[in-house]
Amino acid sequence: MRAMVLDSPHSPLRLEERPRPVPAAGQILLKVEACGVCRTDLHLIDGELPEPLLPVIPGHEIVGRVAVLGEGVSGFSIGQRVGVPWLGWTCGTCAFCTSGQENLCDAARFMGYTIDGGYADYTVADCRYCFALPEALPAVELAPLLCAGLIGYRALAMAGEARRIGIYGFGAAAHIVCQVLRHQQRPFYAFTRRDDAESQAFARSLGAVWAGASDDKAPETLDAALIFAPAGELVPAALRQVRKGGTVVCAGIHMSTIPSFPYDILWGERVLRSVANLTREDGLRFLRIVAESPIRTHVRPYPLVQANAALAALRSGMIQGAAVLVPE
Repeated sequence: MRAMVLDSPHSPLRLEERPRPVPAAGQILLKVEACGVCRTDLHLIDGELPEPLLPVIPGHEIVGRVAVLGEGVSGFSIGQRVGVPWLGWTCGTCAFCTSGQENLCDAARFMGYTIDGGYADYTVADCRYCFALPEALPAVELAPLLCAGLIGYRALAMAGEARRIGIYGFGAAAHIVCQVLRHQQRPFYAFTRRDDAESQAFARSLGAVWAGASDDKAPETLDAALIFAPAGELVPAALRQVRKGGTVVCAGIHMSTIPSFPYDILWGERVLRSVANLTREDGLRFLRIVAESPIRTHVRPYPLVQANAALAALRSGMIQGAAVLVPE
């Protein structure tokens, strides 16, 4: 099979011919239909994630067809379409795993980071972390749901019943979660870089009641803010926008240093919290929402061998929605 491989941080991915992997007990071999390109992949390449498997095949928004079932796998069939998210394995026995917080398992392993991922023709995945996917939607449109969609959903869940939601960083996750908000008839406000008129227009086209720069004041006080951009300076900016008792959720796996800020913008029982990974229950709940609502991802497909071009486009802000790799 072909795979795009990262040998070391700060280097481009390299095309490599590898033997097709063989699934172990409890694993599934998948023929990849599509794999989303996530900002987390940029953090991996930039050396901002500690102790990756190297060399590693990136990719954790994987849509594939079941090719081979490993020993002991049940509940899946050959040819079935399944999705594989970021969280790829947990121990299943620690206090986190047994209390519904498997996303915090200290032994957890992650697709495209500490397990070879989906920038390839084939990949293997733990059957416990595979989700059945619908046949009605194209694979390229399903792929971003498996991280951008799931992390956006978990971040939104952290905001509770908040009505007026600010969204900082209008990329793949934001463009999915805003469709959930629109379906739920909750108004949302988009904050982007000051010079990013294209993203602001994109946000308005998806239903934003207001779109402006990250340091602009929203026309209304917010109940919550979700930060998807990896910029620490957005934390105090968002705290200044939310009401007393409101919540600011940092949804990225990596963020630059948060600058110091005065206590008065946190005071008033405002809540600042992070999102770490996801749980299988998140996946099941979110996919039910997808089945019940008109969520459609905006994607730009790239051939697998053009993974470096897709990553460069994501880094430069040229992607509205999500980039997705497609094996030819």
